[in-house]
Amino acid sequence: MDSASQAPPTSVLSADRPDDFIWRLSVTQYHKMIRAGILTSDDKVELLEGWLIAKMPKNPPHRISTRLTQQSLSSIVPAGWYVDSQEPMTLEDSEPETDAVIVRGETRLYHDRHPGPSDVALVVEVADATLERDRGAKKRLYARAQIPVYWIINLTENLIEVYTNPSGPTEQPDYRQRDDFTISDFVPVVIEGREVARLSAQELMA
Repeated sequence: MDSASQAPPTSVLSADRPDDFIWRLSVTQYHKMIRAGILTSDDKVELLEGWLIAKMPKNPPHRISTRLTQQSLSSIVPAGWYVDSQEPMTLEDSEPETDAVIVRGETRLYHDRHPGPSDVALVVEVADATLERDRGAKKRLYARAQIPVYWIINLTENLIEVYTNPSGPTEQPDYRQRDDFTISDFVPVVIEGREVARLSAQELMA
């Protein structure tokens, strides 16, 4: 059975309940609710670490930075990869809708499923009011899924946090390496261990 169809693992089920939770769900239950029309695109929610959680409202700088990042990444990704934005990615106990993600192949390949961890080279979250969640639950779930590179475009502190070397499904999943890039720096874009370009941090921020 595919791991995405199973209930969240025991280590995740015992995690502290977030303050803004709505309900505890497995990925399978979440998908069934979507197929049944119980959850629609009008419902501003996502599944994080087995909890259905309300998505935070986005202010203009967040929206602008998300769009700038998608455009910049799309201009430099090599053949065999594409950039998606604010679309679901299926993990073992979560289905986050990332602000930007570099995905293997082309979008038509994912007609019957969303991309999973093995399809993804880089995940980007744009953070302002969402900074605590992006450094907390989202960093944990991306590290647990062994997403190779995770960026937080930190609009609050005007820097880009680049996380690499994920721990995988340990008791406390995390990234072993963090590098910060200021607004005057150029950020390396790494796909499968190879640097394919460098992007101006300033051009990614609103």
